[in-house]
Amino acid sequence: MEQAHVSGKRKEATARATVRPGKGIFRINSMLFENHTPRLARERIRQVMILVDDQVDFGKVDIDVQVHGGGVMGQAEAIECALARTLVEYTGSDQVKETFVKYDRTLIAGDHRQTEVHKPSQSSKGPRHMRQKSYR
Repeated sequence: MEQAHVSGKRKEATARATVRPGKGIFRINSMLFENHTPRLARERIRQVMILVDDQVDFGKVDIDVQVHGGGVMGQAEAIECALARTLVEYTGSDQVKETFVKYDRTLIAGDHRQTEVHKPSQSSKGPRHMRQKSYR
């Protein structure tokens, strides 16, 4: 395939990944992947690449990811999801898909969990916060 463009979501974060033939450049929001912070988020994203390293030659593809919304780890998980889906579409291989599903199904299927909505009258303290009670 010439190019693949797929999106991934996690909580409030949305990522769009594009894979095309190129020189092995990986960018997140126009910054090189090596400069992406924090390091833990970078390692989570790198896991996706390590899983299919033997099936995809990352030296011959350019990866561009645009991500917005949510927090740092939510964005990292959205990037993971988008990257995995894009690589499956780009390679067209069932073996790549099986590798991802065997490792973690949410890379392909997505993770539907959302944060709980804050209830009225205690909005700033959390969805289940109640007034502290004193018995003495």
